[in-house]
Amino acid sequence: MLRRRPVRVLVALSGVVLVTYVAYRVIPVNATTVGFAYLLLILIVASTWGFLEAALASVLATLVFNFFFLPPVGTFTIADPQNWVALSSFLATSLIASRLSAKAKTRASEAVERQRDLERLYTFSRAMLLIDRSAPFAKQLVEKLAEIFDLQAAILYERHVGEFYCVGISGPEGLEDDLRLAALPEGLSAKHRPPYVIVGVRRGSEPVASMALRGATMPDSVLQGVANLVAIGLERARAQDLAQQVEAARQSEQLRTTLIDAMAHEFKTPLTLIKAATTSLLANPNVPTESRQEQLTIADEEAEHLRELIDDAIEMARLDTTRIELHPEMASLDDTLQDVLASMRTEIDEHPVRVLSHGPLPAMAFDKRLMKLAVRQLLDNALKYTSAETAIEMRAQVKDGVLSVEVTDHGKGIPADEQSRIFDRFYRSPSVKRQIPGSGLGLSIAHGIVRAHNGELTVSSRPGLTTFRISLPVHREEAA
Repeated sequence: MLRRRPVRVLVALSGVVLVTYVAYRVIPVNATTVGFAYLLLILIVASTWGFLEAALASVLATLVFNFFFLPPVGTFTIADPQNWVALSSFLATSLIASRLSAKAKTRASEAVERQRDLERLYTFSRAMLLIDRSAPFAKQLVEKLAEIFDLQAAILYERHVGEFYCVGISGPEGLEDDLRLAALPEGLSAKHRPPYVIVGVRRGSEPVASMALRGATMPDSVLQGVANLVAIGLERARAQDLAQQVEAARQSEQLRTTLIDAMAHEFKTPLTLIKAATTSLLANPNVPTESRQEQLTIADEEAEHLRELIDDAIEMARLDTTRIELHPEMASLDDTLQDVLASMRTEIDEHPVRVLSHGPLPAMAFDKRLMKLAVRQLLDNALKYTSAETAIEMRAQVKDGVLSVEVTDHGKGIPADEQSRIFDRFYRSPSVKRQIPGSGLGLSIAHGIVRAHNGELTVSSRPGLTTFRISLPVHREEAA
């Protein structure tokens, strides 16, 4: 800016010379007309460049006005006292007009700059609201700040985690101590350490962070506005993190309660049968060997059933709280389906369950225990929502390199607006949640197991026909 000033002064003085030449040689005019021409030129210079250029042009215009247009012409002498008044008035008018025009230009520039700063602050506040959680919030926040305010580099120090987030540079560049001091309760709100401006970030009177900005040309008020927005953004991120922790704790507590209720309900049947068998044996020690053997067999089978239920409950709790870990082994899904039917024989005694198969299924790698749990959840869901006399169908087949297992029931169906939510954890349809017991976990867990196997669990439903379909990719070597 300063380097251009000599050029601008030269251009302004050249303009005065040009007006003088035209008015004196090309188109001779009277003194009043040339005075107005000089005044117009000075106003243009003042509004374009500023007061200094206009003031120098005013002095030169006064001198040439006196020399070329006031008698005696060709000298700097003024014969008529009235011309002294005219010349002084011209100089004063030129200087005052230059000053007023320069002030108007400065104020207009300041207004434009303030408007630009407000627009940037508004853009930054909107961008802050749209930040996702794909990366640390503070990191994305400082990136948005540098982008919107055209900063060469920016560093954000978050006090409660002690982390530095940098944009435009690889590290804090030796500003660690300054940033930590700025984030202390007694730290300054802003200080300069060329080429950086260090700003403290506070929420009320509590310091939460500090920033170092390079390339910032914003006034202190805008710096403070940026600091306030950063404080709001960091506090909002912390509030969201806290809300997620609270929600996770609430769902964890709900999960524990649900699992306890489910275990109490599921354990009653095998425990009742075991208790009946042992009570009968204790009450009749002389019971015939054949009857004794039958009752012991019942107790043993129900004890095994009870063990499987406990294992499933533990597995459900683990699957719902941690990442699903697979332990695949080569096996046939036919055997897994038969194991599921055998383990649920008590539940399906009153339901006609038909197993339809289009030839033997190829051996493939999958986690037998988890896949059994997933199919069991689908079959248990079908049993809950169909009457005792309604048939349930299980179908398994391989087609176009995809192995599919379908569980179809002929119940009331699932409303179309609920089909996209039934795999959400704890979701249950409002129309049945008070009529049919359940936890809202089974389908969610089955969905997670199938996805862990790189498969897909889908549902299609209409009144009288609902089909859940497990689709698993079959690799060529497995099919062979």
